[in-house]
Amino acid sequence: MTKKVEKTSKKSTVTGRVVSTSMDKTISVKIERRIKHPLYNKYIFKTTKLMAHDEDNASKVGDTVSLIQSHPISKRKSWSLRKIIREG
Repeated sequence: MTKKVEKTSKKSTVTGRVVSTSMDKTISVKIERRIKHPLYNKYIFKTTKLMAHDEDNASKVGDTVSLIQSHPISKRKSWSLRKIIREG
């Protein structure tokens, strides 16, 4: 009986939604986070758009994906696709 052990890494991981797959081996992912306004105490959504390396062109627009930080692949690309969480 073998156990399936997933290695943990000290690298950062984020979860987001794919917004573009028009480039070869590259996806554009929108990361959304919720912050509280310091004065009005209202929650605001802030978004960050990241470029990530997708070696097999496996993801499609609308998929929820997990990204892991990697070495710089190009000028704007320093994240890699870790896994597709939910197909959209």
